[in-house]
Amino acid sequence: MKKPTQESLLVRLQRLLPAKLMGKIVHRAALSENSLLKTVLINSFIRLYKVNLSDAESPNAGSYRSFNAFFTRKLKDGARPIDESDSTVCSPADGTLAESGLIHGSKLIQAKGIDYTVEQLFASSDLAAQRFINGRFATVYLAPYNYHRIHMPIAGALTESVYVPGGLLSVNAATTAQVQGLYAENERLIQLFNGENGPFAVIMVGALNVGSITTAWGGETPQHVRENGHHFLHTKSDPHTYYEKGDYLGHFNLGSTVIFLAGPEQLNWEEGLQAGTSLRVGERIGTLN
Repeated sequence: MKKPTQESLLVRLQRLLPAKLMGKIVHRAALSENSLLKTVLINSFIRLYKVNLSDAESPNAGSYRSFNAFFTRKLKDGARPIDESDSTVCSPADGTLAESGLIHGSKLIQAKGIDYTVEQLFASSDLAAQRFINGRFATVYLAPYNYHRIHMPIAGALTESVYVPGGLLSVNAATTAQVQGLYAENERLIQLFNGENGPFAVIMVGALNVGSITTAWGGETPQHVRENGHHFLHTKSDPHTYYEKGDYLGHFNLGSTVIFLAGPEQLNWEEGLQAGTSLRVGERIGTLN
C-alpha cells in the first residue's frame, strides 16, 4: 500500500477538524476588544510573520481596537499606487499569484495537474458561469502577513453577488496541490460585474479559520447567508453600484484567496506573469483589448 504523503495526512486532518466551529471561535477572539487578549494576539502575530507596519494608516500596533482591526488595517494614502492607464488590469490584492491564464472551455488550473470548472466554481451552469467560457483567470493567494483588503482590478458595475456555502480547507500550496477542485469546495463569495469590455467576476474564497467576509457594498456577510447560501443585492437602494479601478471592494476577516475572471477576448496577461510571482494592489498584471 502506498504510504500517504505528508500533505495528504494534513488534508485528512483538516477534514476531521470542526472547521465551522473553529472559524466562529477565531472570529470571536479576533473581534475581542479585551486589551490583554488583543495585545497578545497582535504582538505575537507581528513577531511570527515579521509584519511591517510602516505603510499602515496607523503604524502603532497598540492603536488597533482588536486583532481583526489590525489584520484588516487600511494603508496610508499612496501606499499602493494604482496604474491609471485606461487599458491596464491591476492586481486585486497583495499576495502570490497561484495560477493564471486561459480558461480552456470551462476549465481553470488550480495547481499543476489539477483543474476544475467554472460551473463548479459557480455551483451552477447558469448564464453567469457561461459568460466566462474560454475567458481568462488569475488566482491570488493571500498569506497571513499580506495586506488583506481587496481592490477592483478594473472598473465596473456590480450586478449580482452569490454566497456559496462550503468547506473551509486551507488554501496554501500544499493543500491546493492535493485537493481536487478545492476552490469549488470551499465557501466563497462570487461578485459579478459589468465592465466596458464585458462581464468579469471577483471571487473571494474562504479558508481554514476565516471568520467571515466583509464587502464595501454589504458589510459583513450574515451568518445565515454563510450557512445557507443566498442570492442577494449589494445595496438596498442601488442595484448597480459602480466602482473605479483600485477602489476598495472588501476584505477577509482572516485571509484566503481571490479569483479574478474575465470573459473571452477581454484582456491579455502581462508577458512573464507566472505562478509564484509576488503581487501588490494596483500593480499592472494585464491589458484590456
